[in-house]
Amino acid sequence: MYHEHSDYSLYKDQIITFYRTRKRMPSYQEIAQLLGFKSKNAAYKVVQKLIEEGVVRKDKQGTLVPEKVFSEVPMLGLVTAGFPRVSEEELRDTLNLEDFLVEKKETTYLLEVDGDSMIDAHIAPGDIVIVERTHRAHDGDIIIAEIDGEWTMKYLRQKNGISWLEPANKKYKPIYPTEDLKIAAVVKGVIRKY
Repeated sequence: MYHEHSDYSLYKDQIITFYRTRKRMPSYQEIAQLLGFKSKNAAYKVVQKLIEEGVVRKDKQGTLVPEKVFSEVPMLGLVTAGFPRVSEEELRDTLNLEDFLVEKKETTYLLEVDGDSMIDAHIAPGDIVIVERTHRAHDGDIIIAEIDGEWTMKYLRQKNGISWLEPANKKYKPIYPTEDLKIAAVVKGVIRKY
């Protein structure tokens, strides 16, 4: 039977662990089994509390969908990139990676980088760029564009009404459109795993 006290945070952790391990939310029956309940009714009560807290929500089909807490990571403090110094580990806050990296969820997508033309902008082959779909960009933005029928990622440069693309690698030359330049997205961030 479900009791409202410290067990709740344990239940929440078990459901989050299930999701991270299996890459899907558990069903009510799986929640009951996972938490050691004899009935789905007790699982339903836990789910209602999770919904109230904003941990999960139900989609149109009634399926459970994870919310922000699933992508929150503890933020422990600062690290010096120069000379080492003693630093105590302390929990400063949590950071939701999705909120930090994605401003407009409905127009944001990811692309894997192929090629080294943006290496001096710290974008390397195999990196994932977070891009926001738009047809507008400013001079100096890193954009995804179609130039004369070919897709590429470069800096947008604009001067005296002329637009061109500039790589961030001295091995490559700027690209001036002979026909057209269509902006598809602006790069908002880069993800790299080591």
